[in-house]
Amino acid sequence: MTHFSVRGCTPTAIKLALAMWIFTTTPMSTAWAAGEHGGGHAESLIGQPGVAAQASRTVDVDMTDAMRFHPARLDVRQGETLRLRVRNAGQIKHELVLGTQAELKAHYEQMKRFPGMEHEDPSMVSVAPGQIGEIVWKFTEAGTVDFACLQPGHFEAGMVGQVAVAGGAGDARKNSTPPARPAGAAHRH
Repeated sequence: MTHFSVRGCTPTAIKLALAMWIFTTTPMSTAWAAGEHGGGHAESLIGQPGVAAQASRTVDVDMTDAMRFHPARLDVRQGETLRLRVRNAGQIKHELVLGTQAELKAHYEQMKRFPGMEHEDPSMVSVAPGQIGEIVWKFTEAGTVDFACLQPGHFEAGMVGQVAVAGGAGDARKNSTPPARPAGAAHRH
């Protein structure tokens, strides 16, 4: 379930947020978001929430005010559960959100419309300056899982990364491409 705060939002923004919440929690919207009419859940494209006790390892990821993740690329095996320990080394709020490129772009547009929105989901963590957050995620499908900071301006500045998920006996390094940089990625704050 997604949670958000309406503090500081206009009545119109609250109405829009409520309409979006209703749309995204109905059965029809779930089928639409998954790109099919038979249902399903888009999370299956990137994996599923993991069980902390089953994490094979912990990976530290730093977020900086230079609008970068360090490291910006992670290599995992299909079926592996990772504990991502995400540290905000900057002076402003950052977040790490797992998703497909399409999901991240759509979510980023929503964040630009509602910049004060707070949300909670197992595939994301928002971290205040100097703090540490955590995501435990099981990467169930081979391929690429993208991640980004969706705070307004951060995605456009190139705060993105990728998880290369190697399937079977394949090598994640051979089957992935460098992270795509959104338009304006050279922009710095």
